[in-house]
Amino acid sequence: MLMIRLQRTGRKNNPSFRLALAEKRSKPKSGALELLGSFDPKTKQSILKKERILYWLSQGAHPSTTAHNLLISQGVMRGKKVAVKTARSKVPETKLETVKVENAEKTVEAAVAEVPAV
Repeated sequence: MLMIRLQRTGRKNNPSFRLALAEKRSKPKSGALELLGSFDPKTKQSILKKERILYWLSQGAHPSTTAHNLLISQGVMRGKKVAVKTARSKVPETKLETVKVENAEKTVEAAVAEVPAV
């Protein structure tokens, strides 16, 4: 399956990204089949090949969630943005329900005394 996804390029502390078409199971830095554009997150500047992106989408390529949101914000695609899950996002904590204990005044010894001996 083909994916349109971002490949990180640039120096340390100065990221820039390429929008690349690659196999889904290939490594991120491996050779892409085609470069479809670039994106600089610091300046928010993007250069996209809209015709080629639309061609590959029509051929069955799927964009990653970040690439999907980028394509929507640049006007290449229409739709709603997708929430991006990252490793840093916190899992919402579940609230512990308080359990109401019946006959709370009984002590442990009284409860043990009620159990029949074998």
